[in-house]
Amino acid sequence: MFQPKIPTMPQPTGMVTPPTVVEPTAITPAVMTPQPAPVPPAPSRPAVQLTPGAALALVGCGTAVVLVVGAVLVSMLLAVAITAASVAVCAVVLRSLLHRR
Repeated sequence: MFQPKIPTMPQPTGMVTPPTVVEPTAITPAVMTPQPAPVPPAPSRPAVQLTPGAALALVGCGTAVVLVVGAVLVSMLLAVAITAASVAVCAVVLRSLLHRR
């Protein structure tokens, strides 16, 4: 059950075609023709136009995203500050305990 099974290579079945021989051919250089100047493509769609309501919604969503990201960053900074303060308190307590001996 736990022994690995080594796959066996299956033999080809059916009609096997022999490899084909590729004959070398002579290469003739082509005459260089000048390329026509590229035509800039026409715009396929019109520019986006914002209505006052859509602009207000974008500003509101952007403000909400900034506030949420700011709250997350501030909470992470507060967690780091609390951890640093608790480590400092532990260091002072251990220092005072070791100093008394």
